Amino acid sequence: MKKGDFVLITAASSSVGIAAIQIARHAGAIPIAVTLGSDKKQTLLEMGAEHVIATDDENLLDALTAITGPEGLAAAFDAVGGPQVVVIAQALRKFGRLIIHGALSPEATPFPLKLAIRKSLSIEGYLFAEVLRDPSVREEAKSFILNGLNTGVLKPCIDAVFTFGQMQDAQRYLEKNRRFGKVVVTV
Repeated sequence: MKKGDFVLITAASSSVGIAAIQIARHAGAIPIAVTLGSDKKQTLLEMGAEHVIATDDENLLDALTAITGPEGLAAAFDAVGGPQVVVIAQALRKFGRLIIHGALSPEATPFPLKLAIRKSLSIEGYLFAEVLRDPSVREEAKSFILNGLNTGVLKPCIDAVFTFGQMQDAQRYLEKNRRFGKVVVTV
């Protein structure tokens, strides 16, 4: 990811999505946030997204094409999976990179084989556990995060705080899927 690259971030209102927006912004890339509803658009823009696409109201491919033009996406960081992976692959430029780090979609995730071959795409899975297993990578990640927090590049977003005694309320809140960032339960 480099300055001026268009980077797509799905499930952008999650804490991981918000961090990805901030990291892309810091690298000089142009973060495009994807969320379900338009009610989160303004907050995502305030968190650093350059563009926001609400898929309940907008066609993802049409919106991406309008934003990126013929250049297309350099990369996508996808937490959703499902059929939308094919749409994302269509929007990636030649030698684009798709990193899938989640499977929020209940639908199967098709592999866009012909697109991957035609565009020489890199499609990879990512598990944070891999970072934790390797001590040198873990230390590098820790240093990056702490430096980001200290310099203000990374700004945690806490949506709501519940006590341990309010665990049922916290669960109901999570099930509404209206959160923006992290939900914290204190002990």
